[in-house]
Amino acid sequence: MNLKEKYSGLLCPIGKYPLRIENEYLVCENCEAAYPIIEGIPDLLIEEAKLPEGISSIQELKCVKERTAGK
Repeated sequence: MNLKEKYSGLLCPIGKYPLRIENEYLVCENCEAAYPIIEGIPDLLIEEAKLPEGISSIQELKCVKERTAGK
């Protein structure tokens, strides 16, 4: 089983968008938050996400803004 198959059903824990594999990270296709894969295990804790360039806090992520706008 390759990595793409192994992690194919995982979604961004914030916006529920698909994740793609980039190096040692699973990256949200919507907000670009990158979740590390540590020893083959994805760490999908929001607090552990690597933020995309130009984003300084989790609240600035596109998925968070969409989620809070929908409430």
